[in-house]
Amino acid sequence: MNSRIIKNCQICNSAKLKDILNLGYIAPVNNVIDYKSNNILQKKYQAKLLKCNRCDLVQLSSILDKKIIFPKTYPYTSSTTKILSDNFKELYLKIKKNFNFKEQDLVVDIGSNDGNLLDKFKTYFRVVGITPELIGKLAIKKGVPTLIRYFDKKAVDIILNKYGKASVITATNVFAHMDDINYVIRQIKRLMKKDSIFISESHYLLPLIKNIQYDTVYHEHMRYYSLKSLNYLFKKHNLQIFDAENIPTHGGSIRVYVCNIKKYKVKNSVNKILNTEKKYLTFKNFDNKVLDTKINLLKILNNLKKKNKSIGGISAPSRATTLINYTGIDYDLVKCIFEIKGSKKIGNFVPGTSIPIIEEKINELNKFNYLIIFSWHIKKEIIRNLKRKGFKGKFILPLPSPKIVSN
Repeated sequence: MNSRIIKNCQICNSAKLKDILNLGYIAPVNNVIDYKSNNILQKKYQAKLLKCNRCDLVQLSSILDKKIIFPKTYPYTSSTTKILSDNFKELYLKIKKNFNFKEQDLVVDIGSNDGNLLDKFKTYFRVVGITPELIGKLAIKKGVPTLIRYFDKKAVDIILNKYGKASVITATNVFAHMDDINYVIRQIKRLMKKDSIFISESHYLLPLIKNIQYDTVYHEHMRYYSLKSLNYLFKKHNLQIFDAENIPTHGGSIRVYVCNIKKYKVKNSVNKILNTEKKYLTFKNFDNKVLDTKINLLKILNNLKKKNKSIGGISAPSRATTLINYTGIDYDLVKCIFEIKGSKKIGNFVPGTSIPIIEEKINELNKFNYLIIFSWHIKKEIIRNLKRKGFKGKFILPLPSPKIVSN
């Protein structure tokens, strides 16, 4: 299977799905191609958002094979982003302080990547990670035991036989990335003891809509959760969300704490967020707002090109692929995108384009009058770092309202 079209809701199986946004066809965001390659053509797949009228889940219209969206050469590493490292440290401290888990209790991280989260937890807990990409070898080098395989029944069997059940199970920025989420939860429940907790962090639907973050729509993200849809999902499996909080990662995420029914008291935070969603979560004119950002960004870029200004890009997160493919930006407008030293994306094209990703060096940066910040959600950190290094040009913010800024 390369892809399949969604006809029924991924949570509740309802066929009553409504179109809310169509971005056309986009290349898989992590299928990077070496720019020395003679063949840069890539297959693109439908990227349309659908909303379920029963459980309110917003979901992608097409599901790609996991080997396409998570190849062994998957280039993303969480350790290169300060906000993520800080977030994982904060989560570790919160778990250690607020729960009565014992030293050497087991923590399992699903989609553990390079071990960034578990590297914090291993100072007190026993840990094991699961990730399908070869990046897992970086975690092993850090002393984080890691299964390099997809999360499935066999992976759970291995953990149970070798490590036993877990007190804490985490899935940060991965819970929306796995097909057949009901199967995934059944496997998570097998790892849980009576007092275990499961913690999920996912892109949050409310800031996605409010801040026009259409660039977070790509095939890796099969589902876009509200707390209401998450509540529906966990109740279906006799689990309950007992705490929830907004966190700043990825431009706005939601962290939920899940337990067996009535094992922990449900905090006020849950109803507070549910009430906020009821009041502010609306899709009215969302598609038109997305189109306006595209038109306005291209207007800025074309005006600068007419003035013979040189334009590059800074940072090449997955979301950049969506933005670039949707707006039609290519080499004629943006000559290259810079990534920090050590990034696995350096030496490749942005998927679906002929824009090369190259190593960030100040003498190369200063060849450009303007840099588009594709990780615009952490713009302050990026601008501060580049100004400190000596970049003399200006910046273009593509979202939520395209504009030029100096600092």
